[in-house]
Amino acid sequence: MSDDVEADLREQFEEAFSGADFPVSSQMDLVPALPQGPGTKFESGDVSFTAMELAAKLGSDQDFPYEDVDSLVDDVIQGLKDNGMI
Repeated sequence: MSDDVEADLREQFEEAFSGADFPVSSQMDLVPALPQGPGTKFESGDVSFTAMELAAKLGSDQDFPYEDVDSLVDDVIQGLKDNGMI
């Protein structure tokens, strides 16, 4: 995985999740902020997944509640790395 893919995904996540009403206490609290709801797609290079796929694969890697978008995105990126998705 290139640093560009990580940086690109980080930017997409920050944009998509920044509209959430923080603090968020579950994945469902993020859905209203997503432009296409659970079907919102994140893509960079050969990497592509929807918000629903993220929720299913990273559910155990997230530590709700999140007080801000940065801590949420940090955990999402780390979960993608830990699961070999990036």
